[in-house]
Amino acid sequence: MREFLKDCLKNESGFVELRYHKKEGKSIAAEKDRIENTQVKKRAGIGIRVLHKGTWGFSSTGEISKESIMKGIQIAKKSAELSSAVRAEKINFLPKANFAIGEFIGKGIEEIQKKTLEEKIALVLNTTKNSKSLSNKLQSVVCGYSEVYEEKAIVTTDGADSFFAYVRPEFKVNAVASRDGELQSGTESIGVTGGWDCLFKDKKPDELGQMACKTAIDLLDSSFPIGGNTTVILAPSIVGLLVHEAIGHTVEADFVLAGSVAAGKIGTRVGSDLVTLSDSGLSEFYEGAGGSIPVDDEGVITENTVIIRNGILVSYLHNRETANRFGVTPTGSARAWEYSDIPLIRMRNTYLMPGTSTLEEMISSTKDGYLLEGPKNGQADSTGEFMFGVQKAFKIQNGKIIKMVKGVTVSGIAFDVMNQVDMVSKEFKWDLGSGYCGKGQPAKVDAGGPYIRTKAKLGGTKGD
Repeated sequence: MREFLKDCLKNESGFVELRYHKKEGKSIAAEKDRIENTQVKKRAGIGIRVLHKGTWGFSSTGEISKESIMKGIQIAKKSAELSSAVRAEKINFLPKANFAIGEFIGKGIEEIQKKTLEEKIALVLNTTKNSKSLSNKLQSVVCGYSEVYEEKAIVTTDGADSFFAYVRPEFKVNAVASRDGELQSGTESIGVTGGWDCLFKDKKPDELGQMACKTAIDLLDSSFPIGGNTTVILAPSIVGLLVHEAIGHTVEADFVLAGSVAAGKIGTRVGSDLVTLSDSGLSEFYEGAGGSIPVDDEGVITENTVIIRNGILVSYLHNRETANRFGVTPTGSARAWEYSDIPLIRMRNTYLMPGTSTLEEMISSTKDGYLLEGPKNGQADSTGEFMFGVQKAFKIQNGKIIKMVKGVTVSGIAFDVMNQVDMVSKEFKWDLGSGYCGKGQPAKVDAGGPYIRTKAKLGGTKGD
């Protein structure tokens, strides 16, 4: 495919980028001992982008032929000509980048492809059956498995020349328990970039089902917390959601240019000395992070970008255009969901660096506070203000966990929360691998980190 694309570009003198993208997806969902839904999706095509007359032009084609691609290049150039007249700030050139050259094949592809459809159906059916039998309080247990195999080839007239492939399986269990009209739910989900063994390396399917069911059942016996500003210990899943939603988006350079809270803050303190935040195309610490990509959709190698170092904001996330505007090097952060999508600045695997404490030390040294685990939902905006629902919250009193509470939300201003971090654990976990990020188009991401102790506002209904 690389040679074919290069042949299409051999007579082009300006900047032209061709991005071949093939995607194959499967999904299976089961409930009540039966398969509720199965899907198989396949699509492939070429995204065509040009830099012409100081602006971008884009087109795409699902027909993979030289004739179709050459026609698409002309359409993209015409589009650029039409938009150039109304673009106030022209793009004069693109900076040099660390282009990927060659082939980059991810792990686990053959392992996933060897698993039969019957094996994958048995996985979800057996998990729902085994989980539902745990308690008569369980009203429903839904289990889902999905996988996406992708391959891309990216060639540009200024030097990008790569092919890469990877597979991303996911597994999820949602349980609902009921008693006297009250319903509570528990969810466990995992998603990785890698194979079957990578997906279930920490916990087996039945273990995940048991955990989801136990959460739903235990919440029936829990009480509501007393809200207010308090000490919180955030688990890696909450940390991951926080750094992705409330910080990561604010440092995407296109959002910075639009006036996010991070604008103009390079070199200033935005967290305590214990806070070091990175975004990486690699799976740091251990294999399998769900947002891993070897090459971005501009053909740039995806480096590990340190965003905050010891509390100081040191970098934004860039594509080639914004890197030129800021006078820095591209960070390999341009990503497109489909061949027909334009690459946008997106996160990959976003995380806080681990520290030197242990979770046990953090709990035992907390006189009054809460341990928060498992995000349910959430929102954040360009000011860094956030509010997240919490699936499991545990009251800490005099250094001990005394009870589970329910109906919890946690909120605050992200940089304020980061500035109040006073303990960071040694433990590290990627914990949002089954999540998708939305920004005009989806993107597969992961996020995580250690446990951190800080201050935030806890919301909930005051108990009796």
